[in-house]
Order: sequence, then structure tokens, then C-alpha cells
Amino acid sequence: MAHRYDHLREKAIKLRTEQNMTIDDLIECLQLPRATLYYWIKDIPIPRTQKQTLDQRRKADLIRQKAAAVRQQWYQEGAAEVQSLLQDLTFRDFVVLYMAEGYKRNRNVVSFVNSDPHMVKIANKWIKQFATNKLAYRLQYHTDHDVDELKNYWAGILGIEPAIISVMRKSNSNQLAGRKYRSVYGLLTVSTGDTQFRSRLQAWIDHIKAQW
Repeated sequence: MAHRYDHLREKAIKLRTEQNMTIDDLIECLQLPRATLYYWIKDIPIPRTQKQTLDQRRKADLIRQKAAAVRQQWYQEGAAEVQSLLQDLTFRDFVVLYMAEGYKRNRNVVSFVNSDPHMVKIANKWIKQFATNKLAYRLQYHTDHDVDELKNYWAGILGIEPAIISVMRKSNSNQLAGRKYRSVYGLLTVSTGDTQFRSRLQAWIDHIKAQW
């Protein structure tokens, strides 16, 4: 059975071998996570001739320019719609929460993580509304958490199926007993790979920051 990402993997390999694209070039072109692309093409070196390097740079520049123009268009769309969206006070709450707790290092991803169910619920509401791609849910837990209980808890809060929540034990995980500060419900991440949404979100963030 063919994997649903096989065609993207084949395209990444083709771009790597035929157009000598770097990891950054592939991220711009395919809008996929760095780790995924690296795993696909890590064993495929780029021949280092002067001519190929020059061709590679030209193609990479064109890709970056095209991607930047598209992101700028989506940013302008966000700027144009923000005033009407702010009529809903919970939308402003979401944007401010994202400024504080959202993942901002990747312009192709919208991701929010928190242990507070109220914050996660409002973030999930708006991410779900604006995302054009599938949402992913990941639960980080401590060693003495009951994982099934936590998955059912978050599923009830967000109105989703427990089975779609992936789990990952916290790297510094110890037992909760005796700890003053702890994530009673674990940490839940809501995320989506969505460059258009992320570009609009940046416009909303900039608009609210300008009012402060």
C-alpha cells in the first residue's frame, strides 16, 4: 500500500538530485518540517561543482522570492480582516495568548502548548476555525500520570476523539508526588502545518502589538 507522503518524498528526492536544493530550499518549496525532509534526503549529497552551485543559488533565490511574495499576500489578507475579527473578544484573547505561549520560530506552523484547559480550549477553537490543514494533538505527561485518563480528559475538553491524541513522556519526567508546581493534566499541544494561517496570524499579532 502506498504511503500518503510517498509522492512528496519522491518530489523532495528529485529536487535534491536534479536541482541541487538544500534543506532550506526544500522547506520553502514543499512546506514540510525540516526533520521530515532531512530524513528523506540526508544520504543524498549535492555535487559541488561551481556551475551547479551557481544554478542552485539562482533557483533557490527564485523559490524564496516566490514564497515570500505569497506569504506577503496572505499577511495583507490578515491585516485587512483583523478589525472585523476583533469584534469577537475571544479572538483577541487567542492572539494575545499565542504571543505568549505559541510557537513562533517556524513561519509554516501554528502550534500552541499549555497545561491550562481554558487556554488550550480557546486556542483550539480558533486554530480549528482558521486552519486549512489537519490539526494534530500531542500530550506530554509525567511518569505517574494515567495516560488514558488524561487523553479522555482532554478529548472531553476539546470535543475530539481520544485516539487522535499522540503521547510523549516529558524528558525531565519524575513522579508528581511532593512537587509544588506541576502540570496536573500534562501539557497538550495543538498544531497544524499551515503557512497561510501562520502569515495571517502574524498580521493579527502585529496589529495588536501596534495598539500597545
